[in-house]
Amino acid sequence: MTIGVHLEEFHGLPVLDFPDADAVAGLPDAAAVAWRVSSPTYSDPGEEKWAARFERFLRTVDTGRVRAIVVGGWEDAYENSSAAAVTALLGANDRLTALEAVFLGDMHSEDCEISWIVQSDVTPLLAAYPALRELGVRGGTGLSFPSLRHTGLETLVVETGGLGAEVVRGIAGSDLPALENLELWLGTDEYGGDSSPDDLAPLLSGEAFPALRSLGLCNSVVQDQIAAAVAGAPVVARLDRLDLSMGVLTDEGAAALLDGQPLTHLGELDLEHHYLTEAMGERITAALAPHGVRVVLDEAQAPEDDGDGDVWRYVAVAE
Repeated sequence: MTIGVHLEEFHGLPVLDFPDADAVAGLPDAAAVAWRVSSPTYSDPGEEKWAARFERFLRTVDTGRVRAIVVGGWEDAYENSSAAAVTALLGANDRLTALEAVFLGDMHSEDCEISWIVQSDVTPLLAAYPALRELGVRGGTGLSFPSLRHTGLETLVVETGGLGAEVVRGIAGSDLPALENLELWLGTDEYGGDSSPDDLAPLLSGEAFPALRSLGLCNSVVQDQIAAAVAGAPVVARLDRLDLSMGVLTDEGAAALLDGQPLTHLGELDLEHHYLTEAMGERITAALAPHGVRVVLDEAQAPEDDGDGDVWRYVAVAE
């Protein structure tokens, strides 16, 4: 599976593409939408570049009322990193005084495949915007997230086909006392996803993120190991939602979940895109659904046999 559409909603707001210069009449209230500022990733010389489009955006809208910005494509995103966009956002922090949410890299597969998107160190955004409540990032290549403290961030989503161990450790080691929702697409080692459950230790121990209520450890090629680590993780006791979707979860990982700590307090357990047998799916549902847990088992996958004795299972999003 690849990502086939751009964001339609972000931070509870409909996403609106900031238009070309000849179509800016009748724009909505700056606070009513999440503004998507984007330029073609495969651009012709005469087309407006991302930096110029962003500057025009700042001149056009009431920047003091902008609540959410979605950075879409930038020219040659498969070669040029997001650093220029991050720098531009940093330079506008005195004008974007109401900014609460940023998504960096809203590109679908025709713009740039997720594992081709070149990111950068995104943590300066959190330093420059102490009131930021939500940060989303798509793409793990070149991504950096050294540990930091931020007292306002409530939601952090990192979507990748492969999330590096150093980034995972940086996030898990951060001091984010307001964080309620964390979603990490861990991916596959083929695209740099070399983390293990050990890298998540501060998070799983419950010592980090005291406000956490929704945890997604998704899209992992080692989803069984993740499930086994989660099964005994103290953090789970305070969660309302646990998301282990999009990965290569098998009966082994599901059995570890069932044999671990009780999950009956959850509102939802999301296992969408999995490799469970029908019997195991029924077992999980029978154990949790009577307690009011919504168990998501959509998109059951079947392993592929290459005829040479090797069996292949795939995460939902890789390249």
